[in-house]
Amino acid sequence: MTLVLMAALLPVLAQANTLVVYGDSLSAAYGMAEENGWVSLLEERMTQEAPEWDVVNASISGETTDGGLRRIDRMLESQSPELVILELGGNDGLRGKDPATIHANLTSMVERIRADGARVLLVGTEIPPNYGRAYTDAFRQQYQTLAEEKDLAFIPFLLEAIHNRDGMMQDDGIHPTAQAQPLIRDRVWQALQPLLAETD
Repeated sequence: MTLVLMAALLPVLAQANTLVVYGDSLSAAYGMAEENGWVSLLEERMTQEAPEWDVVNASISGETTDGGLRRIDRMLESQSPELVILELGGNDGLRGKDPATIHANLTSMVERIRADGARVLLVGTEIPPNYGRAYTDAFRQQYQTLAEEKDLAFIPFLLEAIHNRDGMMQDDGIHPTAQAQPLIRDRVWQALQPLLAETD
């Protein structure tokens, strides 16, 4: 009886929800210290404003949608996320991969994430016009199409109004600088807040 009463008086510790960022170098703090990347900055904000959440950065520089698809089940099994920020495809585009294949890989990842019980924030990107306008348009559109097909929360272009500002891009013209990371964090946070509010 005493043990029962003691157990009843112990505080109940709520299990933290897990947010996984599943991306490439844009999310892996390429070219800077990890703590300066937008994912670490997002984690700092969530510690203050959504402390019931843990943030896991499962991003890999150079990752493609093929690679992301190969490791998605392992990530889901190890992390059991409630939310996944899916930010992949840029490296596929830089290699001129068929947008239909990119779309199929992203679709498969979204379906597996949802089958595991998690929700998805899809993050699109854009690429330089090396392969011509028809390709870059098709590459951009496949994100929009997927967001509409699967009714996803969606950021069309992670670097919108950032990539063309002084001091915001590294010398390669592809990766944002440390100076850009708080702006990226703010963009993601704005899209993420409604999803956090929906979590029980």
